[in-house]
Amino acid sequence: MTISLNTEILQIGNPILREIATEVTEIDNPKIQTLIDELILTTKEAHGVGIAAPQIGKSYRIIIVASHPNFRYPDAPFMSPIAMINPRIVSHSEEIVIATEGCLSVKEKRGCVPRYRDIVVEYITRDGYCQRQEYSNFVARIIQHELDHLNGILFVDYLQDKLTIIDS
Repeated sequence: MTISLNTEILQIGNPILREIATEVTEIDNPKIQTLIDELILTTKEAHGVGIAAPQIGKSYRIIIVASHPNFRYPDAPFMSPIAMINPRIVSHSEEIVIATEGCLSVKEKRGCVPRYRDIVVEYITRDGYCQRQEYSNFVARIIQHELDHLNGILFVDYLQDKLTIIDS
């Protein structure tokens, strides 16, 4: 597998985006490691703050979290990209925050989505280590959004009516 500089990001309507992604069992497989590199590069090129493998047509339980300030999220905190393999939320706050989200797979649309303010996530690193980490606010939102992609859910599924969709 070679890393493409122009990886296609699938758009709403593509059936892969509605599938439940497959758990990764061979983390050290070169195909998985190359996929992680491709996801990081695609996120950067698309000026995104996160991406899930199904968004590029690979139905694996891998997400990239790469918060950074940009034109869509000028107040986003900066963090180096993190690959999370087989991530899952193990606990969350009771507090729910409603905020505007967009998606690389739903171009030019944004909407107000409720998410937990704080989450604890367990995942495997690309080096094969188990991690358990707490995340809050914007980064917690990114993780929840990307986890939804692994379960065939898009942010528009949370929107009550078309009035909550904002053209960007």
